[in-house]
Amino acid sequence: MTSAERNGRAGFRWPDDAARPWQLAVLGGHAPQQVRTGNPLPFHDVRHQQAHQFLVDEAYLLDAARYGEWLDTLTDDIHYFAPVRVTTAAGAGFDTSPGMAHFDENKYSLNRRVARFATEHAWTEDPPSRLRHHITNVRTFACDDDAHLIVESAELLFRSRGDVNEAALISCGREDLLRLTDQVWKLARRTIHLDESVLRMQNLAVFL
Repeated sequence: MTSAERNGRAGFRWPDDAARPWQLAVLGGHAPQQVRTGNPLPFHDVRHQQAHQFLVDEAYLLDAARYGEWLDTLTDDIHYFAPVRVTTAAGAGFDTSPGMAHFDENKYSLNRRVARFATEHAWTEDPPSRLRHHITNVRTFACDDDAHLIVESAELLFRSRGDVNEAALISCGREDLLRLTDQVWKLARRTIHLDESVLRMQNLAVFL
């Protein structure tokens, strides 16, 4: 992908001499390195259909707060990354803050986040939020090997908690790397590009 192509896609901009977005993260050094090749797969391609089903099934698990099952859909070398968005002048070449992230997670830290929900200290999710992950605009790309796919999607998260606070929305774009493991697709990398620089949500004690 050329610099012009990268910088023409909102939410996926980085300096010409920089590494991939996940490589700029604190925990990104271990992230899988596969990247897309060629044009998006047609919607009738079985790989696209399998990737789309993965995202829909994942959304169901997150909506139902079945986080233990969700962890099973992740690879052991997962990198889960949501950089902080910043507002910059046109042509700046970047729109995220280096070294800052809402999420910069590996499998261990994601496990710890999920384990905390079961303790008496998870005040941000007790009572639990009512969630609805809306997934759309799914595009799938092949990689250099048949065991990986790059999947783009748009997500709108509705979150309601309690009886007093107003409901909140988060809009974002995601670029996922899926890996075929024992004939099952699993999430190996997720980069989340939020559509706001200032989030209108009290906390991010949920997953995107």
